[in-house]
This record gives sequence, structure tokens and C-alpha cells, in this order.
Amino acid sequence: MNNSTNNSTQNNSARRDLLAQLFSSGIPRLWCPALTHFSAAQTPDFARIEAHLQKLAPDVRGLLIPGSTGEGWEMSDADIRGLLQGVLPLAKANGQSVLIGVLKTTTPAVLECLQDTLSWLIKTSGTSSPLEAMQKMGVVGFTVCPPQGAELSQNEIESALRQVLQIGVPTALYQLPQVTQNEMAPELVAKLAAEFPNFVLFKDTSGRDVAANAGLDLGGVFLVRGAEGDYSTWTKAGGGVYDGFLLSTANVFAPQFSEIFRLLDAGETDHAAQLSMRVSDVVAAGFEMAGEITVGNPFSNTNKLFDHVVTHGERALDLDPPLLYSGARLPQSAVKSAAQLLQKVGM
Repeated sequence: MNNSTNNSTQNNSARRDLLAQLFSSGIPRLWCPALTHFSAAQTPDFARIEAHLQKLAPDVRGLLIPGSTGEGWEMSDADIRGLLQGVLPLAKANGQSVLIGVLKTTTPAVLECLQDTLSWLIKTSGTSSPLEAMQKMGVVGFTVCPPQGAELSQNEIESALRQVLQIGVPTALYQLPQVTQNEMAPELVAKLAAEFPNFVLFKDTSGRDVAANAGLDLGGVFLVRGAEGDYSTWTKAGGGVYDGFLLSTANVFAPQFSEIFRLLDAGETDHAAQLSMRVSDVVAAGFEMAGEITVGNPFSNTNKLFDHVVTHGERALDLDPPLLYSGARLPQSAVKSAAQLLQKVGM
């Protein structure tokens, strides 16, 4: 066995040990980039957020705070810190693990935000070890994307991600070409997995799934799919290539996703496929509807509309529509369309 192979084997073993330390009951198969509810522009509504996280808790044991769906790309660092300060105790009380989203378009901004957040976690927890501070606060890692730029080479993306991984804390890499305008090649993902045992999770929202489908040895990195639709075929429980999901629509359809996993585990693939198709159809229609809205992003907008209807039922049309981070409200006409969609499919 050469040194490279030996190092890779040792790193894979170290990753398994780290995952076992972070997730004593096993890593969740269903993750959710939780919505951020607002009472005014840039002002989280923590009572509403608490109720939402409690509603998710039976089915969603892993959260991304903030993700694209939580409007993390739009938030200032100060606002993200305030959100985490309020949300982390709520998630911990529910037994939900949190990945902190460090959603920045440049490597210097990622490094600065990550280091500042680590310092804050250490100070708040009263500990001196980053990992101990994270565990005390219910944080299991940080989620980062490659820097933004369609012109970036794989070598440039690698150099950027190395700087993040070298910090040494548990890290999830996020394939999000809708924002970054680039993708990590499968060979780069495998190379980073072989070298960095703190690279623990890989999320792909591209819809192309090239890294997961490449058949390369990723050394036990936990693979979650973020693209929507056709849910019953993509996870290993259904014969697919992913370990689980990290889905914006888990904000609304978490019980259905849990049931799909249950059916797959029981070998009831036909029933799982039928439920998957029902959810896929309403989600696709929801994203098409939200695509016509000129404020916010489609991940947040679709789920805020569905969540508003599911939470408030018949009162949804009489209440003010959901607020976005900017302070803009989603259109009342979109609330009506969302209600009609959910009613049509009996959800």
C-alpha cells in the first residue's frame, strides 16, 4: 500500500469517527434548509420560527441555517448572527442538528465569516475547543459553496475550498451552480474527500448529479440531494446513489418524505413511487408559480407560500402574506394559487 492510499484510508477512518461523534444516533437522512419567518424587514419572528421547527422535529432531525431557502444569501453577517443566536437554542431543544450556512460568493468572505462565527460559538459556549463549542451549541458543521464565477477553473475552485477545509472543522460542500455559476468536478470532490476527513457531507442541488453518479470513492462522505422531484428513486433506500435529501420543500412536505423513506425501507417501492409522484407534481407546479414572482428567490417563495397555507388553513387568504427578508410581502394572488394547488392534490 503506497503512502497516498494509506493516507486516504486513515482519513476515511477519521471521517467515520468524526461522523459518529457528531451524530451519536446516526446522521439524519432528511435535512431541511429552514425558512426564516419575519415580523418586519430583517427582523426574525422567533415565535413563528419556534413553532415551525417544532412542527418539523418529528421528521427533520437536521437543519441548514440559513440556507438559500432561509434567505441566507441576502442577509448581512450581523443578521445571520442574530438569527443563529435565536435559532440554535430552539433547534437544540428539539434535538435537531444544525449546519451553519456560510453563503458567500468569495473565498475571503467565507473565511472571515466562518472564523468569526467559530469565535462567537467558542465565546458563547464558554469553551476553548472549536469542536467542543460546536457540539455544546448543537452545531455539526459549516456549509460552504465554491466561489462564484463561471470562468473559474477546477484548480481555482480547489484552491479556494482547500483554504476552507484546512480550518479543520466539520464541513459540508454545496454544489449550487444556480448561484456559483460553476460546479465541482467529481474528481475534485473525490480528491478533497481523500485528503480532508473533516469534509463530511456533500450536497448537490444542480439536478445533474454528476458527482454522485461518477462512481468514484468518496470515502464515506454523506451524500444528500437538493434537487427536487422523483424522490423515491434517488436515495440508496430506493436503489439510488444518495444517502439522503436536503430539500427546501421539507419545510412543508417533511411527513411525506419520511413516509417515502418508510415505504422504501419496507420494500413498498410502488407505494413510495406513487407518493413521490404526488409530491413531485405539486412541488413542480409550486416552483413554476413562484417563478413569476419578481421579489425574493424561488426556494423561499415557494415554501413560504405553501407553509403559509398549510399553517393557517382557511384563514390563510384573510391574513397578510408572508414577509421576505427585504420587507416585501409575497403577492396575495400567489397565496391563493398555492392554496388551490394544495387543495387540488389533497395536501
